[in-house]
Amino acid sequence: MTVFGPLGSAANPSPQGTHVRAPGVEGLPQSFRAALRELRAAVPRTEALVEEVPAPAKLAPYAVALRAEIQAPGVSAAGAHPVTRLRPTANEDEILATGRFILLHDPQGQQTWDGDFRVVIYIRAELEPEMGNDPLLASVAWTWLCDSLAQHGVSYSRAGGTATRILSESFGSLQTRVASSDVELRASWTPKGTHFGSHLEAWADMVCSFAGLPPLPDGVLALPHVRRS
Repeated sequence: MTVFGPLGSAANPSPQGTHVRAPGVEGLPQSFRAALRELRAAVPRTEALVEEVPAPAKLAPYAVALRAEIQAPGVSAAGAHPVTRLRPTANEDEILATGRFILLHDPQGQQTWDGDFRVVIYIRAELEPEMGNDPLLASVAWTWLCDSLAQHGVSYSRAGGTATRILSESFGSLQTRVASSDVELRASWTPKGTHFGSHLEAWADMVCSFAGLPPLPDGVLALPHVRRS
């Protein structure tokens, strides 16, 4: 079921107070419909193209999922890239970072959530290979998550997650591939209150930070030396 369409820079904002309308929405619980309206009213950073994707069917009775993609516009070989520290491929758009945002709802609540809503996120970006050896990389990713939520005034509980460094080298017939180093963050938390749009905006900021896009809010750590091969 499609509820949103594109958000962010590609969005066509709905008039103030407009209700979300999509096939089957009328049959959803009022609490989940209200949550969808909150998400639809969110204003993520314009660099993030946010759009709805199929939601997982087995995690909760009701769910909505969004995908964010950060692209660096292609430039000519002689041109200067507008974002420093990146290495663009001439005349091509590059995907600098991707992410997923899932809002789960169980009207009966779940004991592990300590509530009836749960936010689940995923973010992935590629770094300079030498950064994958930095022992502080994973802790920086988690610290940045907490800082971003605080910057947006998000109230939550039961937060948990995993930050993973992935080093990839190719051999044999694939040995010509450049070695890569990726960072992944998987996290979840239980929202307090109904301001779900702030959760979405905080997540979109996280994806932009993983992509190395300035400016960053005061006090937020950036993941350095982002690259795409």
